[in-house]
Amino acid sequence: MTQLAPTLEAYFTLRLIGQRQASPHTVASYRDAFKLLLAFAAQRTGRPPSRLRLEDLDAKLIGAFLDHLETERANAVRTRNARLAALHSMFRFAALRHPEHAALIARVLAIPAKRTERTIVQFLSEEEIDALLASPDRSRWIGRRDHALLLVAIETGLRVSELVGLRCQDVVLGSGAHVRCFGKGRKERVTPLTAPTVAVLRAWLQERQGEPSEPLFPASRGGPLSRDAVERLLGKYSATAAQACPALLGKKLAPHVLRHSCAVQLRRAGVDQATLALWLGHESVRTTDIYNHADLSIKEHALARTKPRGVAPGRYKPSDTLLAFLEGL
Repeated sequence: MTQLAPTLEAYFTLRLIGQRQASPHTVASYRDAFKLLLAFAAQRTGRPPSRLRLEDLDAKLIGAFLDHLETERANAVRTRNARLAALHSMFRFAALRHPEHAALIARVLAIPAKRTERTIVQFLSEEEIDALLASPDRSRWIGRRDHALLLVAIETGLRVSELVGLRCQDVVLGSGAHVRCFGKGRKERVTPLTAPTVAVLRAWLQERQGEPSEPLFPASRGGPLSRDAVERLLGKYSATAAQACPALLGKKLAPHVLRHSCAVQLRRAGVDQATLALWLGHESVRTTDIYNHADLSIKEHALARTKPRGVAPGRYKPSDTLLAFLEGL
């Protein structure tokens, strides 16, 4: 019989943290997956988690656990697949340490991820963005902080983890103004800033008076904001902005919606997908395909360039030199 505890501890300390140097967010996600699994397995087997055996986590139990996530915990399919990915990762590690359980491990690794529907991403229009940016009360310190945070999020498209991880030294406001961050996959990324955003950040940094290594957008006690705090402030300002922009009514805004809004604005401006992938820190250019589907104006522009049925082929020729000049602009 093989005790599970030493294998699981070695997986997190040696493999995930030591060898792979996984980010804190990945470690936390995998930790939560196993906390849920161990609690489920303990209830099914009657053994406390520290006394569970690797043999207890067979394909049948893990299949029941995945069903439990969807039916009883009401998790989405994507969440279910994320939990399964964590389990697969640990069992691939266990296969090297416990070849005597090769058959059990192979059956667990054979559990497939569920296919999911790909929905159109949600983003904000320019009117909705203006209303959202106008909602913080900039007569107060916290309002000026939140306004600067929302402006940077919408302009740069940073992930929420990248946004709250910004330090004062990550902002360069001189020639070639930009913000620097270490994003997903431990990739360093530099994102340029426009003049209005530079002005807001310059005023904020003067008021902030923080050390270079301190958070750019601190909580009230000086530490970095949490992801939950950003979600809460976004919900608060969304409700305020909806009073001036009714289009926001009924929209549940998450921090990633601001990232999508940045991407759609860039695509509307004609930025190619390769540049957009670099801007957002995507590993693959194909990831940006979702923004082509999200913005109907891109498709309408393509439709406008086609020839309607029943119309004689040929290019438009202006009948006047002034019109020709305007068409060439």
